[in-house]
Amino acid sequence: MEINSIGIVGCGLMGAGIAQVALEAGFEVTAKEIDQPSLDRGLARIQAQWDKAVAKGKRTPDEIAGFRARMQGTLQWTALADCELVIEAVPELLELKLRTFKELDRCLAPSTVLCSNTSSISITSLIAGLGPDRHPFTAGLHFFNPVPAMPLVEIIRTVLSSADTVQALQAFVARIGKTPVLAPDSPGFIVNRLLVPFILDAIRCREQQLATTADLDAGMKLGCGHPMGPLHLSDFIGLDTIANVAEVMFEAFGEPRFKAPSLLKQLVAAGRLGRKSGSGFYRWEGELRLEPVAL
Repeated sequence: MEINSIGIVGCGLMGAGIAQVALEAGFEVTAKEIDQPSLDRGLARIQAQWDKAVAKGKRTPDEIAGFRARMQGTLQWTALADCELVIEAVPELLELKLRTFKELDRCLAPSTVLCSNTSSISITSLIAGLGPDRHPFTAGLHFFNPVPAMPLVEIIRTVLSSADTVQALQAFVARIGKTPVLAPDSPGFIVNRLLVPFILDAIRCREQQLATTADLDAGMKLGCGHPMGPLHLSDFIGLDTIANVAEVMFEAFGEPRFKAPSLLKQLVAAGRLGRKSGSGFYRWEGELRLEPVAL
């Protein structure tokens, strides 16, 4: 089972990052979005990363032209029909992912490898409504943000995933220069099973005024050698994403450590989602983190 053409559903932060690394590794990529403005933003996000690489001397204009020649943007499900691997990268909402999988099941060949980039939802629950012939060719393929920089990809194998599918995904991950790890089909998989409770505890500490935002982050960054503090990381990931993942994991396990703190819910309700909205625990200007904001 050899993979050369990739389809990506959703060209947001994660989908655009996956498309970028696949194009740079020599794959043909078709990115599908819900409307033209969303597609334009996704393609512009990829181009902006390439422009930075050219400015820094890391890429040449000819290389970028070659990448763009293998890239197709579309609003049509049928444009994905000839892809050998399709990765769902829509927001972390169960009903949206289920609808996406049903649409893909209608238009893809039975042997197309179908994966979700979900960070917390059981793959088995996503494919339950698909035909049994599809099940051996499904798995999870969980990338980390920012995709071009993060070296890990979790491959989530269900009890229905075939060995050939897993091997093909391992080869794909290696070809794009990432390290694959096999993870169980359990909510949160490996990384988020450990990371999310840590982040939620940090938010609870801020809620209880154990320390300021800056001091909490400095303590974990400098005291534990983390590349960034947990509240900084929360803003980077997106507070709405963390809240959605926490909801999935709390429903699955029922443990208090997975329950979203009130402060997190309040920030999301107020539209303070972190870097993507310009404000969360910190104030942001694009990718630049500025001072903490009042809580």
